[in-house]
Amino acid sequence: MSATPNAGLPCRIVVCRDCCCGTRKIRGIDHAAQTDRLREAAPVRVSDCLDVCDQANVVVVQPSAAGRAAGGRPVWLGLVNDPAATEDLVSWVRAGGPGVAPVPQILDLYVFSPHTKRAAGSS
Repeated sequence: MSATPNAGLPCRIVVCRDCCCGTRKIRGIDHAAQTDRLREAAPVRVSDCLDVCDQANVVVVQPSAAGRAAGGRPVWLGLVNDPAATEDLVSWVRAGGPGVAPVPQILDLYVFSPHTKRAAGSS
């Protein structure tokens, strides 16, 4: 048998829902509806704090098995706080997500690196 194990695994989405993300601190968004909408596109895991509260609401898109094989890596998106951004995210995941489909230009506005430390006083 030549099939690659887990070759059919889809993208996965992680949503932060803890101290800032998914709470009343982030106004103007129905957090439960956002999570439900993302679940329509891919499996979603709800996480405790991802320690990037200045980027709330944080969504991480993990590549599918095919995406990872093509070099795709998790993409962190911050400030995903409106339905249009959620719809853009759903469309990208349905197109294949990291490693399969390029990040749409509109979502580039939300991409950040969780490992980049900001200098004191910078914005």
